[in-house]
Amino acid sequence: MGRKKKTDDDGLLTPLELEVMTVLWKKGEASASDVLEALPSEKAYAYTTVSTVLRILVSKGTVNARAEGRGHLYSPALDKSEYEARTLKHVVATVFDGEPTSLLRRLIDEKAISKSELDEIKELLDKRGKR
Repeated sequence: MGRKKKTDDDGLLTPLELEVMTVLWKKGEASASDVLEALPSEKAYAYTTVSTVLRILVSKGTVNARAEGRGHLYSPALDKSEYEARTLKHVVATVFDGEPTSLLRRLIDEKAISKSELDEIKELLDKRGKR
């Protein structure tokens, strides 16, 4: 039995789609050539690959496209914070058995967190508790 390929059914992006979206979130609007140029240099993607991924993202409703001369300019239709929330919900549900406390515990145990970051986390939790 093969691994289940991630699809837009779960709302998550493939690794390459996420790389392309990250470029668009940073740039706001870009051509396929601009996206290709901004991708990490250690990964040599072809222009046609990037163009295909952009068309797929447009078909998913994740990216907007508008004609510009002989090509297109692409911009995010999906807000980065919305995607972060969707991904985090998925991770909590599937990896941490629906327990956000388990996620926080793992994060705190595995990542070096500075005193100022801990203070910020405490402040966020205090605010959340007052709602």
